[in-house]
Amino acid sequence: MDLHEVLESTLPGLGYELVDVERSARGKLLRVFIDKPGGVTVDDCMAVSNHLSRLLAVEGIDYDRLEISSPGLDRPLKKASDFIRFLGEPVKLKLRVALQGQRNFAGILREINDGVLKLEVEGKTLDLELNNLEKARLVPKL
Repeated sequence: MDLHEVLESTLPGLGYELVDVERSARGKLLRVFIDKPGGVTVDDCMAVSNHLSRLLAVEGIDYDRLEISSPGLDRPLKKASDFIRFLGEPVKLKLRVALQGQRNFAGILREINDGVLKLEVEGKTLDLELNNLEKARLVPKL
């Protein structure tokens, strides 16, 4: 199994969702972003780090340093399930290919169906293809 498969099959059993994985250019730093309902604590990060350090050794996945982190207040949205979970929330999006001459949008997630995201922007609803999203993040509520 590759790294992503190992994490996707392991973290839910521990009660966490895999949000993202980053590897440094040389692959020596491995950063894993996790989430759970109610948020992630330092103790959660420590428990996942201890578990994954042993598991990754068994799986033969090479790294020098492992970091476990919460996704932060401006959590990235990557999977369709992320968008469903955060319906009604404010987001910032960047498109790969411009729509109406614009690539960056901020609005409220209203709906997702068949790979199309409905985003309310200034009272108007835009239909955005999920496969055209380059980046999507929650707007932090402070």
